Amino acid sequence: MRQFHYKNLSQLQQDADTRTQFVRFESDKEAVKSILGRKVRVSDAVTLGNAMAIHPMEGCDSTLDGNPDELTWRRYERFALGGAKLIWFEATAIRQDGRANARQLWIHEGNVDEYARLYARMMQLHQDKFGTTDDLLIPIQLTHSGRYSYPKRIIFYHNPLIDQKTATPADYPVFSDEEMEALEDQYIAAARLAWRAGFRAVDLKVTHGYLLAEMLGARAGRDGRYAGSLENRTRFLRNVLAKLRAEFGPALTICMRLGCFDSVPYTRNPETGIGEPLPYPTPYPWGWGVNEADPLTEELNEVKTAIGWFKEWGVQLLNVSIGCPYYNPHVGRPFEKPDDGNYEEPEHPLEGVDRHFRIAGELQRAHPDLPMVGTGYSWLQIYALNAAAHNIAAGNIQIFGMGRNALAYPDFAVDALTKGEMEEIRVCKTLTYCTFLMRQKNHPLGQFPSGCPPFDKLVYGPIMKEARASVRKG
Repeated sequence: MRQFHYKNLSQLQQDADTRTQFVRFESDKEAVKSILGRKVRVSDAVTLGNAMAIHPMEGCDSTLDGNPDELTWRRYERFALGGAKLIWFEATAIRQDGRANARQLWIHEGNVDEYARLYARMMQLHQDKFGTTDDLLIPIQLTHSGRYSYPKRIIFYHNPLIDQKTATPADYPVFSDEEMEALEDQYIAAARLAWRAGFRAVDLKVTHGYLLAEMLGARAGRDGRYAGSLENRTRFLRNVLAKLRAEFGPALTICMRLGCFDSVPYTRNPETGIGEPLPYPTPYPWGWGVNEADPLTEELNEVKTAIGWFKEWGVQLLNVSIGCPYYNPHVGRPFEKPDDGNYEEPEHPLEGVDRHFRIAGELQRAHPDLPMVGTGYSWLQIYALNAAAHNIAAGNIQIFGMGRNALAYPDFAVDALTKGEMEEIRVCKTLTYCTFLMRQKNHPLGQFPSGCPPFDKLVYGPIMKEARASVRKG
């Protein structure tokens, strides 16, 4: 269902005024340029040259051994030339069985030199175009995909609704405390490899239903040292952060992309095609950032407490995320069109954008000394810059992050700084083709690469045709 039908910013603002509380816009182009061009201090040693970021967007295009392949190189070369001063390098598995698909990046002893070459290439391209890399930060996102690992899932606890959505048997074994303890050192080993490759910032991926995010939701459904109380559910992160600080000291910038509101799994109504939540009990005993009495809404007290601890333990930059693309994609990614076979939006996308802004704003205001990256802008299309400028000026966030639109429009930041606006013919329309490609596995390498077929046609148009053909063949 087409929802984005606005002819100008005034029409969008009028609709936002009726549907939302937090979606507001800066209309002056010069103000947009000035606000988005603000420097952002991350630490004594790191100041970003502007307030724009590219989110960690997975391309599913590594070699089978986890090396960056041709399309990986192309994507990051484009990002390096794009003008954003925070380029969040995509989810990179810390071990082979932590990959979400057969072509997810995976850093290991055998390919660290290839990551070093890619990092050096990004730095050189950025230096050549913009004159300096002193104000550029490239964190590498370290991950274990947990329940969504390929080819065998690794779950942290049993949430019956997520088990139902993922067809996980109730007696499926959970990752043990002993395995979690060993995993701590595997994260440190991956961070050492990233350091050798040149990265001076690492991110612990704690979002989108993957292992460390699932850990935070284990209020019930598991016993042991890493579940139950908030102290237990953050134990793994506390230990890893302490080990990172002990090994690298202040030379390493520690980042975290944190899922701050899980909500509940949704399913497609077979008659209407609209998404609806799976039946859930109240009080809802699982999840992270959820209101126990109404898990479709957020309750952020635990999240705010944990973020305070993360700061104490060494986190210097936080990327705010919500939802899980596997079981409630509209929460994290308000869209115009679902990927094939998925459900239609159960709410107006502006309401989803408002949720993003509301949650990020509450967290940023609770911790004004911790720079946070905001999410949820792509559905606003050319007006994303206007919303970002308003949020930064109002203190609702410090850095504007762009995800799907960066695949379509990798140099959006250059236009933001020089024009105060983006080109309508280039901007992402949230038609979810990138997600469709991510979900297609009938490929000789086990996974189709993901990108933007509508706006990067020469490269991803043929890939999209091949993927569509593979679906028809079954």
